Amino acid sequence: MRRRIIKSIANELILKSREAALSAVQIFNNPLIQFKSETFIVLMVIAWTYLLHAYYRKNKINYKYIDREKSTSRRIRYKLTPQGAVKYWELSQCLSTKLCPLDKETKKNLEFLLCIRHEIEHRMTTRIDNEVSGKFQACCLNYNRYVKNLFGDKYGIDKYLSFSLQFSTISMEQKDILLTDSNLPKNITGAINTFEQNISDRIFNHPNYSYRVIFTQKLVNHKNQADEVIEFVKSDSQLGADINKVYIQEKDKKKYKPKMIVNKMIEEGFTNFTITKHTLLWQNEKAKGNPKYGTYPYEGKSTWDWYETWVDFVRNWCKQNEENINDEE
Repeated sequence: MRRRIIKSIANELILKSREAALSAVQIFNNPLIQFKSETFIVLMVIAWTYLLHAYYRKNKINYKYIDREKSTSRRIRYKLTPQGAVKYWELSQCLSTKLCPLDKETKKNLEFLLCIRHEIEHRMTTRIDNEVSGKFQACCLNYNRYVKNLFGDKYGIDKYLSFSLQFSTISMEQKDILLTDSNLPKNITGAINTFEQNISDRIFNHPNYSYRVIFTQKLVNHKNQADEVIEFVKSDSQLGADINKVYIQEKDKKKYKPKMIVNKMIEEGFTNFTITKHTLLWQNEKAKGNPKYGTYPYEGKSTWDWYETWVDFVRNWCKQNEENINDEE
């Protein structure tokens, strides 16, 4: 009897989870809705929370908050909400437990969404859809993969979704405007930059963290070949490799804080390279403010994020000035 109840509740959680995920995608693809990203994040957080609750329940893993102060060896007491209901794990706790079935990249993708949610839940935002769409696409693909892996192919949602049709093309002039005219809120830009400073290159470039696709118009097609509006090219194919080699988006550049550069130089053997020496170097080279070497995280901030080009410059300088580096300050 108890096993049937557990299975029934798990199934109900899965159904609600799938409905939340489908609603998130439907809203994001709706051209009449402007509150896209904010709604997508809220609904996908619910979808993933219910999915993991269903997994934990199915595997008899307790996902309730235990009240350690009131519990005894003979009886467990659970924490309650202000309304008196038992308090279940939120998504962040579901991800942090060692029993979580998700891979590191998928977890990091969801942690990113939670980070952005915290920034948007109490204030208005504008035009963040394009900036985070790669994370959203990865989130959808990850969800579909895990709901099928954990509960069976019949629960997949890919069969319900397709690509949105467009009413107009984007000219080269329009493309340039879209790429350069960004009114991304300062708090969102700051949150994204801060979050991504602390993740490895492997996770940053993994499709489970952010699914990035390059679109280009296909000018020719062969007769008797499917006339698909979108054709995917494998990234490890020759064509995919060539495209990725020549097309590197500015926003995907790895960015470094000064301390990260100093630590990197120390790890590479320049053990006496310090923050002070780094500061003197960029001052002498007038590097801060040069778009070749870095960028401000967002407008109005005096802090500066450095690109890989500056890291390479610092490394070469260290190699050429080992005696200066070893001098005592």
